[in-house]
Amino acid sequence: MIFRALLVLILIFSAICVHSQKRPLPVIDMHLHALQVKNNGASPVCIGAPFRDLGLLDPKEDYSEVFQHALQSNSWADHFIAAPGTNDSLRKLTIASLQKNNIYAVTSGDIETVRLWKKEAGERIIPAIYWDFNSASKEGLTVDSLKRLFGSGEFRVFGEITIQYEGYSASDSAFDPYLAMAEQMDIPIGIHIGPGPPGAPYLSSTKYRARLHSPFVLEEALIRHPKLRVYAMHAGWPMLDDMLATLYTHPQLYVDLAAICFMIPKKEFYFYLERLVGAGFGKRIMFGSDNMIWPDAIEEGIKTINEAKFLTPGQKRDILFNNAVRFLRIPEKELKAMF
Repeated sequence: MIFRALLVLILIFSAICVHSQKRPLPVIDMHLHALQVKNNGASPVCIGAPFRDLGLLDPKEDYSEVFQHALQSNSWADHFIAAPGTNDSLRKLTIASLQKNNIYAVTSGDIETVRLWKKEAGERIIPAIYWDFNSASKEGLTVDSLKRLFGSGEFRVFGEITIQYEGYSASDSAFDPYLAMAEQMDIPIGIHIGPGPPGAPYLSSTKYRARLHSPFVLEEALIRHPKLRVYAMHAGWPMLDDMLATLYTHPQLYVDLAAICFMIPKKEFYFYLERLVGAGFGKRIMFGSDNMIWPDAIEEGIKTINEAKFLTPGQKRDILFNNAVRFLRIPEKELKAMF
């Protein structure tokens, strides 16, 4: 009798443990990078989460040195995230975060690095192709080679497209053949529209310009290719009025909240996000972490959205999951496996 009672208690306890270990609701991260840590002997580089100050310079000083010192000393942030020290730890910690938080991530980077991460993390990695004119030249990522990569089904998203750093807009004629390819093959495309590091032209991106932050640079591309599935990465921050006008004018356009959901001052992020949702665009906003070498940034971004008091539970689920399911057209069988 005692043994039977003890067995019942064990079964009840086991059931409680299983229930408590049930994985959280799924999240889709539309903006993850599979990168490698640059080991230059310096202290691990940190990033503000969020930054308190976004750039601070006496012009007599070299900004690149000031910026690196700010990242290493955390002088521009009250709270920061440090990068791991090796490629293996970066990969393992990022994948561990995906597994812990039940995240499926659109992941771009060097093609072989993305393949390695996919091999290790399985379906949690949705392979994407990082692209700019420089990588097209160095890695042979021409229209024809991209057609083969996407046609094989191995890669599912075209992006991050970072031609803003090279001084180009998405509507530039030089980029149009790639847009035509994505439209023809029905490949979703994510385009960097918004912030790079503060002071980008004074670092390594000499052709980066603030005017290219505006989502208005997408307009002609969208008009020429109306069947494109496009999302503006970083939601065009800080060009709020331009973003609202572009979303209103082009109903096929989506945005992600990458980087701004953890990096910029929280008050500013909430102001920006509340305006986008309040204007009626809550069904076209998607979560993105823009995690490069800071795996903890993923959870920080999700936490910031979940703590937004102006969002309803339904709006949070739309941003974290539902909108991306619709945009990516996740098949029913794949969708069921996420829960």
